[in-house]
Amino acid sequence: MEAGVRPGDDVVVPAFGGARVAEAVRTLGARPVFADIEPRSFCLDPKSAAAVVTERCTAIAPVHLFGHPADMVCLRALAQERGLAVVEFGAVPPVVSVDVVRRRQHAAYLDRRLSGVVKPSVAQGVEHAYEEYVVRIPGNGRPDRDAFKRALRRRGVECWVPVKAAVHRMAGFRSEVQLPEAERAAEECLALPVDVSMSRRDLQRVVSACNALGGLLMEPAC
Repeated sequence: MEAGVRPGDDVVVPAFGGARVAEAVRTLGARPVFADIEPRSFCLDPKSAAAVVTERCTAIAPVHLFGHPADMVCLRALAQERGLAVVEFGAVPPVVSVDVVRRRQHAAYLDRRLSGVVKPSVAQGVEHAYEEYVVRIPGNGRPDRDAFKRALRRRGVECWVPVKAAVHRMAGFRSEVQLPEAERAAEECLALPVDVSMSRRDLQRVVSACNALGGLLMEPAC
């Protein structure tokens, strides 16, 4: 509302991790227009956002996801060019806390030792807060990721699916638009623990379990 979004307006929203934003847009009587994400950051892709801007668009709503900020330089440039407001969600805290430092240390440990999964990427010049340490499980789609998750839990490693579906594939927002990076991320992503309370032994357990599985489980998902 403060950004001037009114009933009948369009707002560009990321199709991955943007469900609450889409709900907020719809609550105002506006229409969420879904754009794809950058595969490395999981955040709104400026090029995809530019491609879906309509004449009725009044705002862009990027989401900073898992502790990695969206490309605000390009998104703000797009907004200025098209005369749009920018409303950010999930902003990364500007102050580096002790907890953030600890999570980064845990993430660095996992980065050095994990194999069989696609580890998180960090854009050049960006500080990742690692609110969640999200990997990709390669394979033939969601069954591979879900089987990997169950196998890790059987080995005592807590893990979870951070985003269960792309928003444009969810009931109430279903659309025929094809946004392949968002859809692929929803099928492949799995969050591993980097809690500040974890010990080195806890992290070693995560690494051992993941590396033993190799990211290639093929059993069908339940």
